[in-house]
Formats: sequence, structure tokens, C-alpha cells
Amino acid sequence: MQDPLIIGPKTFASRLIVGSGKYKDFATTKEATLASGADMLTVAVRRVNITDRSSENLLDTFKDTHISFLPNSAGCVNAKEAIALFRLVKEATGIDFIKLEIIGDLRTLYPDTLETLEACKILAKEGFYVLAYSNDDPIMAKKLEDAGASAVMPLASPIGSGLGIQNRYNIGFIKEAVRVPVIVDAGVGCASDASIAMELGADGVLTNSAIALAKDPVLMAQSMKHAVLAGRQSYLAGRIPKKAYADPSSPVFGLAQL
Repeated sequence: MQDPLIIGPKTFASRLIVGSGKYKDFATTKEATLASGADMLTVAVRRVNITDRSSENLLDTFKDTHISFLPNSAGCVNAKEAIALFRLVKEATGIDFIKLEIIGDLRTLYPDTLETLEACKILAKEGFYVLAYSNDDPIMAKKLEDAGASAVMPLASPIGSGLGIQNRYNIGFIKEAVRVPVIVDAGVGCASDASIAMELGADGVLTNSAIALAKDPVLMAQSMKHAVLAGRQSYLAGRIPKKAYADPSSPVFGLAQL
């Protein structure tokens, strides 16, 4: 791995994380996930089965792959619910790598940052590696890092909106504020959104709806893979400065007289 993503004790070759919701069936989920090149799949454990091995189980669908599961607390509305959920998940599966998501408003699906911060403190102390979904606030990102978060996940725009990054400056501010990885989460609608996030310096991108609800999920998954790679390479290469006026590719001084 030439440019790995390191979160807590784990190292990932891909900087793209994908979700498992909204697909028509587990088979399509698997095909699109593998096409994305992602190493990590987030799962809303209140909605998708990974704990009951007696019924159709997403863990069984991916048992012959390299994919790591990232359980999330989607559907939880306070710290108490999220903490209880992750304790049960750890007991049932042994997974301690989690995405903490606590929703504060059911219309916008914006996170309740105060409840998220409280849950992060407790879960981190209990040995969980917390990837914390939050708003695009650099101050809260720093507080989450101080609370023990292994990564912060600022939204690009509301969950499932497909609006892309609405405040590009804040991604840069968050990168300056924290040392842990910054994973842009929520609102990605197409491959260019993912590429822009990476060009802004994000360490990774998480997307679900943009792939699962595309007319061709597998093809969209492939495009996201390439977009994240291209955006990361563009960021590492270093873009040229923006200028108010034209700057010719060929010099205008010293031209031969005709």
C-alpha cells in the first residue's frame, strides 16, 4: 500500500468507505461494494442484520471477501441508545471499530453533536475505535478528537441529499484543527463530489446513497473508486494557484521577431 489510510490500529488500501443501505438485495450490495474497491462497509445495525446468524445475514454475504464491517448507530437519537447498541454489537460480533451517528433532527438528519460528544467519550474509554459523524464544524471536530475519536466524519451536506460539499472552506478548517483522519460523510451525489472532497485534503470519503440509488450501482461504485484515487493524487500533486488574469502557457517575452 503506497498511500494507505490509517485509522486507529487499522490500515486500509482504499480511502473510500461505502454503505450497505438502500440496495435491492444483499447480492447487489456485495457486487457494488467489491466494484468500489473499498475495504470497509458501514452497516446500520438497527436496520440490517449482522448479529442474528439464524436468518439472512450480511456478514455471511461477505464472508469470502476482504471487507471489514463498520457498524453504525443510525436510528439512535441519544448517547444512551448508541452506547447500548454498540455494547451489544461488540458482544455479538467482537467488532469494536464503529461509526457513531446520533441524529438530532429527523427532517434534516443533522447530528446531535452534544449527544455524539458524550457517547464518544464513553465508548472511547471502553476501548472502541470511534469514527464520529458530525457537522462541518472545526471546533466540534477538535472536541471529538479530544474525546477519543479515531476519526471525525463531517457531513458534506444532509444525508442522502446528493448536494455535494456545501462549505468547502470548513473541510480545510477541520483538517487544520485535528490530527486524526477526516472522512467526508453524507451528501455525496456523484463521483465528482468525492473527487472534490479528496482534493480539499480529506483523508477519505464515505458514500452510500450515491451508489445504491444510482441507475447502475456497480458502475457508479467503480466511478467512485477512480474519483477518490484521482482526487487524492491531485491533492498530493499540488494544484496551481488561482489567478485573476490569464497566464499564457508559452512565454511572451523573448519571442523571435517575424
